[in-house]
Amino acid sequence: MLPLRCHLNPAPPQVLCRFCAVMGKLQSKLKHSTYKYSRPDGIIEDRIQTKAFPEYTPAHVDAVSVVAALNSDFCVSGGKDKIVVAYDWKTGNVVKRFRGHEREITKIACVHKSNQFFSASRDKMVMMWDLNGSPQPRQQFSGHAMVVTGLAVSPDSSQLCTGSRDNTLLLWDVGTGQCVERASVSRNLVTHLCWVPREPYILQTSEDKTIRLWDSRGLQVAHTFPTKQHIQTYCEVSDDGHKCISCSNGFGGEGCEATLWDLRQTRTRICEYKGHFQTVASGVFLPRALALMPVIATSSHDCKVKIWNQDTGACLFTLSLDGSGPLTSLAVGDTISLLCASFRRGIHLLRVDHSPGLELREVAAF
Repeated sequence: MLPLRCHLNPAPPQVLCRFCAVMGKLQSKLKHSTYKYSRPDGIIEDRIQTKAFPEYTPAHVDAVSVVAALNSDFCVSGGKDKIVVAYDWKTGNVVKRFRGHEREITKIACVHKSNQFFSASRDKMVMMWDLNGSPQPRQQFSGHAMVVTGLAVSPDSSQLCTGSRDNTLLLWDVGTGQCVERASVSRNLVTHLCWVPREPYILQTSEDKTIRLWDSRGLQVAHTFPTKQHIQTYCEVSDDGHKCISCSNGFGGEGCEATLWDLRQTRTRICEYKGHFQTVASGVFLPRALALMPVIATSSHDCKVKIWNQDTGACLFTLSLDGSGPLTSLAVGDTISLLCASFRRGIHLLRVDHSPGLELREVAAF
């Protein structure tokens, strides 16, 4: 399907919508996006979505590298402007901006059921922040020799694991800020870290095309999954801790897939999700309440977000966010909402609809 390109003249001032009393400054803009819809009879339809939706005051002034949900109302994001932003995505208001990093923000990790979160940066630093506290970092973690590209918080929030392109993983005591364990594997350029819920294990992806499972008790490799054909860019673990997703880089449809793995005894590959044409940057398990079957979502540098049947690998829906550039990060906002970070158009708020089928549409941008 050829990308849809639309050139729109700026709307006259009298049609701009402003909601200053309740929401942040916004504009209603006419948005054209394309998507594929899988009908119940198996026929794939190309559709065009043309709707006006609010564009709030941007959270960032440059490309957004990462977005994470702090709770069902607030998200935390970071990017090339070096600023960590807490944002109320339901009202369109910036809650607080946090400054301290000297280079681009690469990762964000939120503490479960808390107002605290961590940020990693190309400045080799990790910082801890409190939404209700000072705009200055509550704690700083310095120990890597290169950009920090992995960040994961333990289920009890007492430990923090960080990874870097320097081939090392560091385990930190959050309370003291001290490094308690260090591990290094040759050529293990870390791309992402994810702590397994209710377990002492940490999942890690790498530029060496390998997915590793680490035991935080001594920071040793507990399992290495079969090597993939392409760089592994991202990993995510299901809420029950039984399965995980890894994402692959690629171009022209070569690579560009997400893979579902069993984290239990067999630790085998369950399913692959193929259909993106560029690097898959992020993948998430969607809430079970969304559909009759388990579903996952992926975002890619090809400007597309896809929803998949987790069990069969069938693509149920594709939304193309035209003009957004590479999509860098995806997060579950609440039971029906997704947050998607992009290079050129900030953060997109996406809503899952059930009528006439499982559909995804853009409802706001900031």
